[in-house]
Amino acid sequence: MKLKHLGLVLALGMMAHTVGAVEKMRLGHGLPEDHAVHKAVVKFAELVKERTNGEVLITVFANGVLGNEREMLEQVQNGVLEITKASASPLETFSAEYKVFNLPFVFRDREHFFKVLTSPVGESILASSKKSGFIGLAYYDSGARSFYGKKAINTPDDLKGLKIRVQQSPTTIKMIQAIGATPMPMAWGEVYPALQTGVVDGAENNVTALTNGRHGEVCKFYSETEHQIVPDVLVMSAARWDSLKKPIQDIIKKAAVDSYEYQKSLWGAFEKVEREKSIAMGVKFNTPDKKAFVAKVKPMMDEERKNPAIAKLLDSIAAVK
Repeated sequence: MKLKHLGLVLALGMMAHTVGAVEKMRLGHGLPEDHAVHKAVVKFAELVKERTNGEVLITVFANGVLGNEREMLEQVQNGVLEITKASASPLETFSAEYKVFNLPFVFRDREHFFKVLTSPVGESILASSKKSGFIGLAYYDSGARSFYGKKAINTPDDLKGLKIRVQQSPTTIKMIQAIGATPMPMAWGEVYPALQTGVVDGAENNVTALTNGRHGEVCKFYSETEHQIVPDVLVMSAARWDSLKKPIQDIIKKAAVDSYEYQKSLWGAFEKVEREKSIAMGVKFNTPDKKAFVAKVKPMMDEERKNPAIAKLLDSIAAVK
């Protein structure tokens, strides 16, 4: 962890319990303040304050001021930071159950995806990381992930030989290899210069990466394969969670779920605006036939199903109507 981030987090942590019986917590994330997820976590903090009559105060820190995503996850894991927002993709390195979000073409459509998030299987995945030092409170919509780069991707063959940036997810790395490209795991902050200098030929993410990450300045083709639908997750230190009385836990959990519903209502409009901004930047959108991509990753999915726990999770997801 960078020293400036560690010093800031520790200093803020020392302030966390200085006001009477008030529980003070910090929530850090790496997104800008105009992002739908930032607005959702601010709503979450407001709901917690209101419903606890001011007994629990959560201060939100945006723009990665407390560290990058991995650093903040480790801070939460170690009880230094109370709450953060992370993509479900790298969470699989902390809890194997999150792997299902990184597997390709798991969800029938967006409606199926949303139903899974609030189903018992969705809740079981949120709880699965407690052994790693944190629990999931709720999911946030983060759109579908597709490929973008300096040429349109219409078939898997168009990805052959390309270096594609991916999140640090072993499953996503396998997926990119199965399709025929070379995966290049790297932190979010490193992606723009990597695209700019040709260290990578493209990346895969939702539409907002083109604008919030300025990737649309370099990558002029966005190919909507929608190979993964990976949610963001609001996670909390397990130690801090266990230190709270159950009525407070219930309020925090309900506020998190309500903030998810609020964020979901914002995402569609937010994504539409970012798409329009991308088009204004000169980005061209195309919609490949997904069947060829599904066929390409089938051997990988067959191999994953040899793991009984993963097979059970995938069957439970498929059973959600």
